[in-house]
Amino acid sequence: MALASHIARALQPMVDLAYPPRCPLCGEALGTQDGLCLDCWSALEQPGEPACASCQRPLGDNVTGFEDAVCAPCMTTPPRHAGIAAATLYNDTSRRLVLSFKHGGRIALAAMMGRLMAARLGELGEAHLLIPVPLHRWRIWGRGYNQSALLATELVKITGAQVMLDGLERHKPTPSLGGLGRKARAKALKGAIRVKRSRANAIQGREIILVDDVLTSGATANVCVGALLKGGAKSVRISCFARVVDGEAFAAPMEASLVETISGPENETPGIR
Repeated sequence: MALASHIARALQPMVDLAYPPRCPLCGEALGTQDGLCLDCWSALEQPGEPACASCQRPLGDNVTGFEDAVCAPCMTTPPRHAGIAAATLYNDTSRRLVLSFKHGGRIALAAMMGRLMAARLGELGEAHLLIPVPLHRWRIWGRGYNQSALLATELVKITGAQVMLDGLERHKPTPSLGGLGRKARAKALKGAIRVKRSRANAIQGREIILVDDVLTSGATANVCVGALLKGGAKSVRISCFARVVDGEAFAAPMEASLVETISGPENETPGIR
């Protein structure tokens, strides 16, 4: 691994000469291949304080002096997860990054996105096990990769945690979740995700980090958390690149048009996260 890194560094000037570094969002010239321009960096919105002690949902500037404050949704229905670590809040800039990565084939973005996610996770070690949200095999065949698995692989390089890319399996396809309400999403996902039988023993008693690109309504993540806890996991935290906050949740028509702009209409078998 050290030799490979040394060779990559040695070849980098030639790569930069052949392919001058540019911002993947706006095309602005950059000093290195891996990153965004200053304007695009500035447009990314990161979660701040005050935030819910349970799910890290932003609480608003009027909530001060309450380190253990909990948001209304968590008070109404206490989550089963052990916390959410989101690198960014879902806005136009993070959405464009996710769609370029997820539908535009820009898999090199995984390294930068993984660094931002790792910064929000804090210190991890071999006691932690990273497991990505699974895709159905039809979706992987159509897209060519599982974006959450790529992010988990990058997190391993940074955090020193262990990874199990096939800890969960989506053993049946699900319909498109875009535009569906919370109950409809839960119904569509019922029984679709489970712990892979051959990995069940390795999950027993482990502290799991569930990895995903975007957390929208939380329906998919909730099913994954439930499957992992049922399978014997000690706890499950959620790590995502972008988190949708309430009113911004379902921008399906906007996303669909942007996907077509990036890569043309998708011809994948229905069944998303």
